[in-house]
Amino acid sequence: MTLADASLVSDAFRVETRDNVAIITFDLPDKPVNTISRTVGDELIALLDHIERATLVHAAVLLSGKRDSFIAGADIEQFRVLHTARDAERLSRDGQMLMDRIERSRVPVIAAIHGACLGGGLEAALACAYRIATDHPSTALGLPEVQLGLIPGAGGTQRLPQRVGLRNALDMILTGKSVRAKKALSIGLVDELVHPAILLDVALDRARAFASGTSARPRRRRPHKAADLALERNPLGRRLVFRQAREQTLRKTRGHYPAPLAALTAVAAGYAEGRAKGLAVEAFSFGEMAMTDVSTQLVFLFFATSALKKDSGVDTPNVAPLPVHKLGVLGAGFMGAGIAAVAAMQHTAVRLKDAAPERVGKGLRAVYDVLRERLRKRRITRQQFADEFALVGGTTEYTGFGNADLVIEAVFEDLELKQRVLREAEAVIPSDAIYASNTSTIPITRIAEASRRPEQVLGMHFFSPVPKMPLLEVITTPRTSDVATVTAVAYGKTLGKHVIVVNDGPGFYTTRTLAAFMNEAGYLLDQGVSIEALDRALVEFGFPVGPVTLLDEVGIDVGAKVGHVLYEAFGERLTPAQSLERVAASGRLGRKGGKGFYRYDAHGKKGPVDETVYEILPTGAQRRVIPAEEMETRTVLAMVNEAARCLGEGVLRSARDGDLGAVFGIGFPPFRGGPFRYVDTLGVGAAARQLRELNAKFGARFEPAPLLARMAKTGERFYP
Repeated sequence: MTLADASLVSDAFRVETRDNVAIITFDLPDKPVNTISRTVGDELIALLDHIERATLVHAAVLLSGKRDSFIAGADIEQFRVLHTARDAERLSRDGQMLMDRIERSRVPVIAAIHGACLGGGLEAALACAYRIATDHPSTALGLPEVQLGLIPGAGGTQRLPQRVGLRNALDMILTGKSVRAKKALSIGLVDELVHPAILLDVALDRARAFASGTSARPRRRRPHKAADLALERNPLGRRLVFRQAREQTLRKTRGHYPAPLAALTAVAAGYAEGRAKGLAVEAFSFGEMAMTDVSTQLVFLFFATSALKKDSGVDTPNVAPLPVHKLGVLGAGFMGAGIAAVAAMQHTAVRLKDAAPERVGKGLRAVYDVLRERLRKRRITRQQFADEFALVGGTTEYTGFGNADLVIEAVFEDLELKQRVLREAEAVIPSDAIYASNTSTIPITRIAEASRRPEQVLGMHFFSPVPKMPLLEVITTPRTSDVATVTAVAYGKTLGKHVIVVNDGPGFYTTRTLAAFMNEAGYLLDQGVSIEALDRALVEFGFPVGPVTLLDEVGIDVGAKVGHVLYEAFGERLTPAQSLERVAASGRLGRKGGKGFYRYDAHGKKGPVDETVYEILPTGAQRRVIPAEEMETRTVLAMVNEAARCLGEGVLRSARDGDLGAVFGIGFPPFRGGPFRYVDTLGVGAAARQLRELNAKFGARFEPAPLLARMAKTGERFYP
């Protein structure tokens, strides 16, 4: 039988032979990346059966037809049709059968990996006889299933530990983090690294060696440390490793994410009772995890972010963004330098301006430090570091702004200053350049009053620190053109951000909802709650840090200014709490000043609560206990209610944008899906009822948003 037989026709795979080696190219048509579905699995099994019957074929190479991706994982669309845990368990068993078929193949399969090799992609590579990866920045290997509330379901919990050792495997499986190519080689995850240009040639050489029976492999580094091997080879040592991993996982997840613990159980079952038992536990646990509310919310976020990537930011079809080759940044402070750094990472030429040479120099140093950190972590080469930093230039004038395509202003939050800077910039930048203000509170309409071309003015609200925070909030006014909007959105995506577009208004969406949350935390301090108890309650709810810690991080002076702006705009509902006002008036700045609600050392590391701060608060040193549940309910419902107001007033374009903005911008717990998903989980009627009860007890700040009140009466939900 030859490989040219008509029965070999496949949508997902192309096959050719060279010197008795079958080259299997995985290339899903009309898809940006390769993913594994039941259909793809069936095609691959049929293909392997066919190849095995071709007696002249002695080995195979599996590679991708995509430019920078091997296999990105399972096709998540399959999860939409899973209705029970047993449906999901069968899906897992199908995946396990596919990987077993690759592993047991008469024809040894060599994985030639370039780009993302994730989830089911890595599980397929682990089932292959040999793995070659490219030493390229785009090549990353991982099992990210826990990030969807799942566990590896196609044998990953069993094969990865045997390949890289128990500690390395648990580190990857329980966190979902990926490793770069060099790290993969050092731990034994791949057998060889090569330049992308010779990937196929080397894979063919290794395949021919396997076919001849010599299996001539290059010498590999030892993947396991002696101490790790000693622990893994005896039951007592393994119990210690598993206990430590469980304790560390619970500390990080606080019990909110069940998938890491389920994965740990599956790995342990394989060690204790063999692979067959481990696979059975893996499939069962995969099914159970797929039906959890946590997985439902995380999968929602996955699909929502995928949809957001395709959203141009305007309802008008076919509006093309303008190219952005050169960026001007006004203000070389922490935010401006961060924006310049992420732009340089994406190969944009940047002109960074500030009023004084020392500020420019400090800003350039901050850019240097951000890029240098990427070099230190080996995410870029020395040449790439030099090339990126060379793209950023500094100035105290507007020299170099004459050919900027986009200008982002990041000066102090003062309307008069922002208007003056806008007038100065418009005098020198091109007539078609887009001007954006990185403001967190001041309405863009007010800033644009100083513009000669307000249709090209909008807001681009980045979050701090810019290189790490994934959200960008683009703010449009009634006069902002569609071209300006889609250009800002497209460039934000180029910078690697999740971009939501909101309509103009004081505080926009994220600042406004966060302010309601923080202000209610302030009212709890007014009532005498201890700082530690308040922060602990909200961390237990799922926020990455508590509200008081966050205020110290943002800056107490900044928080006070935001509070005043929103109070002027919205009145009694957002009246600043006395505690926040008093601490701001005392001159405490938070972490940046070395003193806030908490103490900080010379390096800015957070210490214990500064007990002297209680002397400033309304109740003094006298503290009282309020149940954690009440603190959570009050602060979270204040945020949720303000989010509903933003949606009802048209500030938000959709509940989806509101959920993504809260999760990626202000730390709303991902496993809860976002404010609107959270209300759906509570029940809109229940949320409105709780708000009415709080309103009766504490005043008008808890009056249910009109949208929530209406939906509670009609029985509507934010999502079907």
